Amino acid sequence: MNNIIIYSIGFIAQILFSSRMLLQWVISEKNKKVLTPVLFWEISLFASFLLFVYGYFRHDFSIMLGQTITYYIYIRNIQLQNDWNKLHILLRWFLLLFPFFIIGYGYNNNVMDIDFLFKNEKVPQWLLWIGIIGQVLFTLRFVYQWIYSEKKKDSVLPLGFWIISLTGSLIIFIYAIFRKDPVLLTGHAIGLIIYTRNIIIIKKDVKISS
Repeated sequence: MNNIIIYSIGFIAQILFSSRMLLQWVISEKNKKVLTPVLFWEISLFASFLLFVYGYFRHDFSIMLGQTITYYIYIRNIQLQNDWNKLHILLRWFLLLFPFFIIGYGYNNNVMDIDFLFKNEKVPQWLLWIGIIGQVLFTLRFVYQWIYSEKKKDSVLPLGFWIISLTGSLIIFIYAIFRKDPVLLTGHAIGLIIYTRNIIIIKKDVKISS
């Protein structure tokens, strides 16, 4: 596929990811506490869909790995906010099966194999593992958020989520510099600012409450 189209998919995904964070940030600033509207999760899901496709065409396993896990956590958060069933049933099934379809298609057409996932001539192994570690850590923020939300029976973004986000994003940002990936660089440069700001908001809220 043409590189312009591939990068366009990636940039659209990152723009959406950034817009959801800006939306969450603006709402939180207005209310002086961290809030998460359902639109945050809906934008996240669509952006994750696009970034998964971007990672597939870029032959970048670290991107695909991160998106596969968070993709379903986004769906779960939409369910927790009681908006999942408002989507058409065909769309729900498509969204649920999409990652499996892409991976299955890749294998059955000899496009994807173990070498495809873990070996890329343009990415040395040490750099690939930095990317994987960053993506796994970045993904764990939503695993943490999911467990926390399930306990609270509500979709929330606690302090731990933002601390893990900041750490994982910093690693991916370093990976993106070496990888010379403008999509990841742009997205995580903005993210680092927003994650830091949310940590400050939460700490101020805790001080006021105490």
